[in-house]
Amino acid sequence: MGEKEKSLLREYFELIVETAVFVFFVVTFVVQAFRIPTGSMIPKLLIGDFVLVNKMVYARPVLPLEGLLWPEKPLARKDIIVFKWPGDLTKDYVKRVIGLPGEKVEIRARRLLVNDQLIDEPYTIYLNAPASELSSRDNYGPIFVPPGSLFVMGDNRDDSADSRTWGYVPLANIKGRPWLIYYSYEAQRRASASGGLGDRLKAIPSFLLKARWGRLFKVIN
Repeated sequence: MGEKEKSLLREYFELIVETAVFVFFVVTFVVQAFRIPTGSMIPKLLIGDFVLVNKMVYARPVLPLEGLLWPEKPLARKDIIVFKWPGDLTKDYVKRVIGLPGEKVEIRARRLLVNDQLIDEPYTIYLNAPASELSSRDNYGPIFVPPGSLFVMGDNRDDSADSRTWGYVPLANIKGRPWLIYYSYEAQRRASASGGLGDRLKAIPSFLLKARWGRLFKVIN
């Protein structure tokens, strides 16, 4: 093998190594791919949404220019976050921040009060029972969020296992904030037509047939 071939192989090898290091850095510190498995955040997030999670948004990088390169964003009420579930740290959950450390949280007839102030929640939905048939989850508290913890709930209040069920989320469990839906598909495929159309549909890859094209590359805010 000549010197030219060796030099070319070396360049390819260095490119592969540099790319691998960059991808490892991005996946470890910057973004994470996450699939929405339940309907607890309907209508904002649907079952079958694939999202990119911004892992830097609440981080404080140890860099001289941290305020310029990665402006620190304070955690705020109504933020949607991805976190390690306290009941099993191998599982990631996505919910909305409701109560911050030290705050008083109460739910009265499905209305949220924080520090005795009514909070507007236009994003919530209730599916199962009319307002005349409220459950204990619709009248909750009051409780005080412990230091270093959060009280979180899903937007789909009747179909969400959240802090009303299993307690608080330690701040250390936060992984990031959902940023972008990069792919989405129907959890249940519609019945195929019979005959020639049905045969043609079967030839289409399922990821194309079931895709929700209108949700692709949608920024989550």
